[in-house]
Amino acid sequence: MSSNETLVAFQGDYGAYSEMAARSYFGEAVNVLPRPNFHELFEAVESGQATHGMVPIENTLMGGILDNYDLLLERTLNIVGETKLRIVHNLIVNPGVTIDDVREIHSQTPALAQCTQLIKSLTKATAVPTNDTAGSVRDLKASGARDVAAIASKQAAIDYELKILKEGIEDNHQNYTRFVVVSKTALEAEAPSKTSIIFSLKNEPGSLYRSMGAFAESGINLQKIESRPIAGKPFEYTFYLDFEGSRQDHDCLAALDELARHAATLRILGSYKQGDLVNGTVRPKLEKS
Repeated sequence: MSSNETLVAFQGDYGAYSEMAARSYFGEAVNVLPRPNFHELFEAVESGQATHGMVPIENTLMGGILDNYDLLLERTLNIVGETKLRIVHNLIVNPGVTIDDVREIHSQTPALAQCTQLIKSLTKATAVPTNDTAGSVRDLKASGARDVAAIASKQAAIDYELKILKEGIEDNHQNYTRFVVVSKTALEAEAPSKTSIIFSLKNEPGSLYRSMGAFAESGINLQKIESRPIAGKPFEYTFYLDFEGSRQDHDCLAALDELARHAATLRILGSYKQGDLVNGTVRPKLEKS
């Protein structure tokens, strides 16, 4: 599918890191569809309004984005790709504002948590959580506030024509977010590939040990396992698992067959090409109609 046939839904406003991830993965010219929350992102793809969705799933500093694991379980979309975007935070203000003017710093809670050193250094300023990094910049532009700064991407500053006071303010510069690309249609993975599955286990002794042992016996590298509680079943869990290889590989099929023997439920989310670490490309300012 060419970029002009693809429409990628993402959570947030123009200039969000998710938009940058979409353009890094599909190409700068790809069409994008901002959605106010992740539920509406999934609905846009399921309804056919968008062909794909760009979903952040984990961050190297903050860990898993748990609500999105739950959405992968609840919805019927397939994972067809991934990318790992370096997150570079910036302190953004209206033109003419200086750092001494700042009394509030607005951004999403994870972004604020990733910039604690800078926030602590501004002893007269208070962190104010918001729903979206780029949305904080949009609102700052609309308000014209002279005592507020936002933490967001360079792209957001460009789009809303605001000033960057400080670049690269994240506490740790090895700050990457892994995004998965979701679609209604599964694909045959390219090599090298990885596979993501979701499963729950029968309530019997040793079921998790035997299930994971099947992968070890087949020489399959497990890359990630995340557990999520099952609503209505206290202290029972659904597991999200990433492993190297494709569901078409003989060894992977054998391990999945063994897992299925111990699983109460098993769903293959997709086999797809492993993503690289990337720096987001900053595009020119969009001319919005």
